[in-house]
Amino acid sequence: MASNVTLSAKPRSESGKGAARKLRATGEIPAVVYGHGREPQSLSVNARDLEKLLSRISAENTVVEVGLEGKTARTLIREIQRHPFKKQILHVDFQELVAGETMKVNIPLVLVGTPEGVRSGGGVMDQTMRELSIEVDPSNMPNHIDVDVSGVAIGHSIHVRDLVLPAGVTVLTDADATVVVVAQSRAGIEAATATTEGEAGAEPEVIRAKKAEDEK
Repeated sequence: MASNVTLSAKPRSESGKGAARKLRATGEIPAVVYGHGREPQSLSVNARDLEKLLSRISAENTVVEVGLEGKTARTLIREIQRHPFKKQILHVDFQELVAGETMKVNIPLVLVGTPEGVRSGGGVMDQTMRELSIEVDPSNMPNHIDVDVSGVAIGHSIHVRDLVLPAGVTVLTDADATVVVVAQSRAGIEAATATTEGEAGAEPEVIRAKKAEDEK
């Protein structure tokens, strides 16, 4: 299930670039919360609290319970605007979640185990997909999806269609898309090539030896 964290907010009445600059100068960040059945509401959040929160969560799929004037709204962070040159956050958009109403999110894919092809075959693993696009009810939203790679041999892969997903999750990503592939390492390829070339080079010697024996 999705992780839940809390963040305090204050109502904000003034708008515009000038008001936003003054707000940021006091250590606050302008924000807005919107969603089905409610008017967009302007608010502000403490810059330090927000930065601390973002340093320990995956913003795209973590439910943030925004506390405002004694009430709490379950939200997802939909957009974070940052300064083009600095790390400073300029504005944040929160979308309120409504149970029974599905939404589209990207969920991290977490690899579990060591592939057989790496463990016993000296292969290398390449994770070609790190997030999965899904549609889900907020109340059933996972914060990640485990991908068991322990049985993947060299030359084999895992595709989106092979993933084990929680109930209620609809995948939007192409089912044929590759998540993980295990290939032979460069050292393994070079060793195999050298062996093949050695065998190919030895064959004429055998033929010549047989021909000399026949002539005798």
